[in-house]
Amino acid sequence: MHLSKRNNQILILLFAGVLMSALDISIVGPAIPAIENTMQLDGHNISWIFSIYLLFYLFGIPILSKLSDIQGRRSIYILSLILFAIGSGVVSISDDLRILLAGRAIQGFGASGIFPVAAATIADVYPVEKRGRALGMLGAVFGIAFIIGPILAGTILHYSSWNTIFLINLPFAFILIIFAIFVLPGKPQEEKPSFNGKGILMLVTVLFSFSFGLNNLDATRLAESFFSWTVLPFLLLVLIVLPLLIRHERTQKNPFISIELFASKQLRLVGIIAFGLGLFQSSIVFIPKLAVQLFEVSPSKASFMLIPLVLATAIVPPVSGRLLEVIGSRMIIFTGLVIAVVSLVLFSLLSGNIYLFYIASGCLGFGLAIRASLKYALLNETGAKERASALGMLMILIAVGELTGAALIGVIITGSKSIAAGFGYAFLLLTFLTAILVVLSLFLKKRKKELVKIISE
Repeated sequence: MHLSKRNNQILILLFAGVLMSALDISIVGPAIPAIENTMQLDGHNISWIFSIYLLFYLFGIPILSKLSDIQGRRSIYILSLILFAIGSGVVSISDDLRILLAGRAIQGFGASGIFPVAAATIADVYPVEKRGRALGMLGAVFGIAFIIGPILAGTILHYSSWNTIFLINLPFAFILIIFAIFVLPGKPQEEKPSFNGKGILMLVTVLFSFSFGLNNLDATRLAESFFSWTVLPFLLLVLIVLPLLIRHERTQKNPFISIELFASKQLRLVGIIAFGLGLFQSSIVFIPKLAVQLFEVSPSKASFMLIPLVLATAIVPPVSGRLLEVIGSRMIIFTGLVIAVVSLVLFSLLSGNIYLFYIASGCLGFGLAIRASLKYALLNETGAKERASALGMLMILIAVGELTGAALIGVIITGSKSIAAGFGYAFLLLTFLTAILVVLSLFLKKRKKELVKIISE
């Protein structure tokens, strides 16, 4: 089979797999009211439908991404699809919250292998001069998913029950599994290192404790909830286990967290910017509520007011992916962060001008599009044996940034005299933090130095 034809088939497969996972994220929201009515759930229980997915997604990333470096991309990608399909099946037949959450947990764990393995496979099979545009197309999937996801969910809910939304994942996943068997490369590493069980246990402990502790903070009674048994012990556990994890990983031949990666200034900067990306990306959750406050619209109409943001996240990544190969990651990341600062400033002004709101929304979409550029910069600094695990760490940093940002914004809004003032302070803080990222991005490698690294591969 011709190499370019095979690579195109691989890209279609990876695109479809990521789209399936991303659609599941975008269609859950519209299904929530129906699930709430069916199971008679309260707000706290509803939040766990999102949180349990994110928790298992977080600590599945290092396990499945590292295994794909060891066992080969094909087997772990297929395993991830199987787990995602099993989770979807469990959710679709659930009539009890415990079964529903178990299914969401399995879904999240499966999805945690789909995203990093897809990006690592692109780096494996695509030559460096075409890698940027392929990553850009993969990055556009999320924007596409958030366009068609709510429409698909609304259509299904009109004619059927919410269970059907998750049931349709099964035939889709089956087709992708068959396709993956024949298309994906599956050669594992010749040298089979031992599985670092102690390291993964500590890493999962850190990620779970941090996520669980933040998720249980109650902004309405912050001090009391911080010292509760569901928050403080878990955050203390993070402070205790994290140094032990770093010390342990330094001594391992097969670490899940390659400390040596962060010896590179380029990768340290990429990691910091990834965490910052998660911080301001978390603001998306609060923007519809801001629209309700500013323009006195219904929540459903407020969601449609995010169309400029969604369109930007769908259109910009393929364009910036091509530009990556011309001007490099530094300029794309710098430009995206500058546009994000403009967006956050506009949001912090709390302007009642609806056109400025749409401009701010679109600009934020531009800022979010730097995700593909961060992956590009990271892949240029890592070898084939550590690509998926390095991408996994990048995704963990973004996810931890999202968790931190959501908790921070919630605390600021709740602690302010009014919701409107709280939004202003929150977006002003995000503006300041993102401006710091703009400065840091100037220290990334210029295109000439980046090309030297690429040529040496």
